[in-house]
Amino acid sequence: MSKYVLIPDSFKGTMSSSEICGIMRAQIAAHDPGATIVSIPVADGGEGSVDCFLEAMGGDRVELDVCGPFEGETMRSFYGLVDNGKTAVIEMAACAGLPLVEGRADPKRATTYGVGEMMVDAAKRGVAKIIVGLGGSATNDGGCGAASAAGIRFYDANGRSFVPTGGTLADIDRIDSAEKSPCLEGVEIIAMCDIDNPMYGDTGAAAIFGPQKGADPSMVAELDQGLRHLDRKIRQDLKLDVSRIPGAGAAGAMGAGMPAFFGASLRMGIETVLDVVGFENIVKDASLVLTGEGKIDTQSLRGKVVIGVSRRAKMFGVPVIAIVGDIGDNIQGAYEEGVSGIVSINRVAVDFKVARNRSRDDMALTVDNLIRMFITFSREAAK
Repeated sequence: MSKYVLIPDSFKGTMSSSEICGIMRAQIAAHDPGATIVSIPVADGGEGSVDCFLEAMGGDRVELDVCGPFEGETMRSFYGLVDNGKTAVIEMAACAGLPLVEGRADPKRATTYGVGEMMVDAAKRGVAKIIVGLGGSATNDGGCGAASAAGIRFYDANGRSFVPTGGTLADIDRIDSAEKSPCLEGVEIIAMCDIDNPMYGDTGAAAIFGPQKGADPSMVAELDQGLRHLDRKIRQDLKLDVSRIPGAGAAGAMGAGMPAFFGASLRMGIETVLDVVGFENIVKDASLVLTGEGKIDTQSLRGKVVIGVSRRAKMFGVPVIAIVGDIGDNIQGAYEEGVSGIVSINRVAVDFKVARNRSRDDMALTVDNLIRMFITFSREAAK
């Protein structure tokens, strides 16, 4: 009996990974009705990450009131509990995300405080591991908001405690972690991060991501200076150097704050997903793996979904087909990583505005074609 493992990334702006899994499953079931089909939808740490983990593993969705993207605003948010309640999955976009500030984006005021509240809530429930997805944020506070919610104190030159935001990082005179919530002690914390930008500078958090959060050039410069100041204080008071860790600039430099304030490790999203779902046990007896993303290019070769999946499947000799929207140049290295074939769903040459409206049908037809071929070749090989 055949076993198929479906583990695609989303096609940004077109189809979610859960939708893609559903389309793939329907086509496989039509041609191989007795097959075992395992769906593992993948998200990059941004919006939808919690639901993907819950769909792949089962678990509980925890709802709670936390601080929203601006101080003084309370909102209903959520995180997930998986692995029999031993692991919490938090997407910072659920309380500090850019969609939550539509029409009033302001990275000088936005805070990650609610993210810290969710981390503390999960730790008090006795989890052994917390996964925080760094994606889709409206913030530029270096994770100081989350740290404040966890009991870390920031003081200005007058000795007053305050919760720093992007616009007030330069006011930090001293950082004191003595009152950090004891419930976080011993909890493994992982930050899912698929970029390698540094904390500040020309390719840092403010310069690269500030404009999409509402920052004009003068604000970008101010935010960048604030992050440089925060880095100096982290070095001075916490004795840590986090500014050049690959990914330190993720999510308004939350990528720097997570290791600085919580001792977190920064990991590629797909590596985290594969470990948490126990991918080796799932794939070891599989007949075929179907993965994919909106476009495969040289950036993909750095270890995003297709490559991360292929490297693991290669260890067990399981073929991997990548189903994508666009295929970029110079991606031959994907085959060395374990990809057996790369197929585009773009069946006709049309503009993206047209292609996105027919993407679901094109995905179904592409998978239909692939499964027909796979079953035919499998039968011939078995003779």
